[in-house]
Amino acid sequence: MVVLLVFSFAFGGASRMHVLRLAVVELAALPLLAIAGIHLQKWGKWREHKLILGILAGLIAVPLIQLIPLPPALWTSLPGREQLTLALTLSGIQPGWSPLSMTPDHTWQFFLALIPPVAMLVGALLATHDLRRHLIYLALGAALVSILLGVLQIAGGGHFYLWPATRGGGMDGLFANRNHHATLLLAVMPFAAVLAASQLRRNSSQGQMTLWLGALFLGLVIIAIGVVRSRAGVILVGPSLVLSVLAAWIASGRRRPGTAFFGLAAIVGVAIATVGIFALAPIMDRFDPDSPAEGRFENWPYVAEAAQSYLPVGSGLGSFDPVFRSIEPLDRLGPTYFNQAHNDYLEIWLETGWIGMALVVVFLAWWWRRSWACWRAPPSRTSDLQRAASVALLMILIHSAVDYPLRTETIAVLFALFAAILEGAAAPPEIRSRRRSEPT
Repeated sequence: MVVLLVFSFAFGGASRMHVLRLAVVELAALPLLAIAGIHLQKWGKWREHKLILGILAGLIAVPLIQLIPLPPALWTSLPGREQLTLALTLSGIQPGWSPLSMTPDHTWQFFLALIPPVAMLVGALLATHDLRRHLIYLALGAALVSILLGVLQIAGGGHFYLWPATRGGGMDGLFANRNHHATLLLAVMPFAAVLAASQLRRNSSQGQMTLWLGALFLGLVIIAIGVVRSRAGVILVGPSLVLSVLAAWIASGRRRPGTAFFGLAAIVGVAIATVGIFALAPIMDRFDPDSPAEGRFENWPYVAEAAQSYLPVGSGLGSFDPVFRSIEPLDRLGPTYFNQAHNDYLEIWLETGWIGMALVVVFLAWWWRRSWACWRAPPSRTSDLQRAASVALLMILIHSAVDYPLRTETIAVLFALFAAILEGAAAPPEIRSRRRSEPT
């Protein structure tokens, strides 16, 4: 799992146009997937995680079903295939057996891209608490590296960018897209806060020092999000910070705010003031109503209309780009193109129809149940991480409503790790009782 996480950070920061790098991450995940899958069946652990594994099975099944060849009579009767059928007829070509997906090559690539997050989820379900904790520390370290790399990118005048598709000039870090860099920073905030505050339960000077380090990390993340200038990141940093501090307070043992907590508030305040002084004008430019129209919002109605025409089965995973080009109004054409919906829920609706949206609803119900359980649990080493994972997943889910962070392998693998941690909140009563008495 450590190898997979390292590879995902090193080679998984883009969502497209870098097939070879993404293939490295997929190949790195295969040994973990095989070993974890065997042990999951051998030890019977799958019985403890039926719901999350059922969602996972549904996610895997969707692209495979979309790749099954269908007889001509059935395929031509599917909604949304009328124009293609007409084009074939006018060309004198009789429709043959074809898969449900309009772009089977892209659907196959989507299926392969599922290998790393599936391997991480299955492996992390079997991992010990200490190993999961080490993986989180690794993610925090990678986020710090990404911030430092972003500083070099800004200071380097167009150098130090890892992805040729990156426009340059911004703080993209390990990613090809600054918005996904902001997603990473939002997701690690609750873990930094919780891991630092949990040390206060030991009532030691080391705990105080750890909290100060955690506060400094949070301050650095806030400043970095201001420099990244992702609009979603700027909007979500407030809710993420509030929930992170709340989770940290519970992890500390719900004690009265002391010097360390006031110090944390002071550092966060200094970070926010720093952003306000040095980055407020560029940030406000991103929200300027007189700036050129934002394509994603204007295009969403057309995406929704296209999705309606392909219901109930969808157009196939990975088919958004060609499908949207086929229905894009002429007055929307310009020097740039709309390669993603910038709303994963809308894109899932278009590409998978009712089945995909049903999986989304079930997953949200799973997240709510597990989050409710972990936020009611007393502070412990396991429940502390679960609360942080609940917040991290929420930030990614909200950001997905205006972007596509989960279509990068890095965020997808982290999402799977967080989901496996949160799944621990479904532990049987006897295990939860042992956690209440575990050493802190």
